[in-house]
Amino acid sequence: MIDGTCQTFVSDCHVRAAVELINHTWDPVVLSALRAGPTRRNDLLVRITGMSDKVLTQALHRLRARGLVVRQGNDERPPGSHGAVYQLSPLGGSFANGPLAQLAQWAAANQADLIEPSTTS
Repeated sequence: MIDGTCQTFVSDCHVRAAVELINHTWDPVVLSALRAGPTRRNDLLVRITGMSDKVLTQALHRLRARGLVVRQGNDERPPGSHGAVYQLSPLGGSFANGPLAQLAQWAAANQADLIEPSTTS
């Protein structure tokens, strides 16, 4: 680091750490889906079309390991409620509702100008 800013390609750059949070294709989608509030796993599968059960399991595991998502088990919820509920942690909420939401807004505003990778070859 020089003067508190990241040099290009410096491995300990804060930008790299932030990008690793959205490195997996489905992780930002799951974080965005959880912005609506605590959600059961099966409801996440319905809300996120095109995502397999296995991929959701992997994404939730990664996001929980990073401290972005928390899981409420059966013992933490009212009687008669079935299945685990996932929600954003305070850290996950600050990321999903802040920089991730801003990135999504930027992408929506610039979608027409973004070049698809398959069209550049």
